[in-house]
Amino acid sequence: MPHADPQPQPQPRRGAGELEAAVLSVLWQAGRALSPGEVQRALTVRSGARAPELSYSTVVTILSRLHAKKALDRRRDGRAFRYAPVADEAGLAARRLAAMLDKEPDRQAVLSRFVADLTGSDEQLLRSLLGDGGQGAG
Repeated sequence: MPHADPQPQPQPRRGAGELEAAVLSVLWQAGRALSPGEVQRALTVRSGARAPELSYSTVVTILSRLHAKKALDRRRDGRAFRYAPVADEAGLAARRLAAMLDKEPDRQAVLSRFVADLTGSDEQLLRSLLGDGGQGAG
């Protein structure tokens, strides 16, 4: 006896980090400050049928969170705000690392452990960036 197909499963909810990354990506691609409505439309176009459309209030919440984390600048435009990233992807990653380091009570220990755990090529890159050229003891 044939059985009925199971009900379609709801789309899994995206995590806040995933949504924040998607919003940042839209803003980086735009290259200019966008309103929440513009971000919402760009996210809808980008995801197509793969994901449900985000509500306007969800987009505003994500933009507000990113602004509170100092990842976005915002300026008033009429009754709303327009948002723009404060840095590119590498710049935001560097800001996150610096913020994490600022929270640690023993900054020297954290940096020492970080450097000790670098791969050889990353160590050489860091030495080059610091102007050491690999001449130091190590």
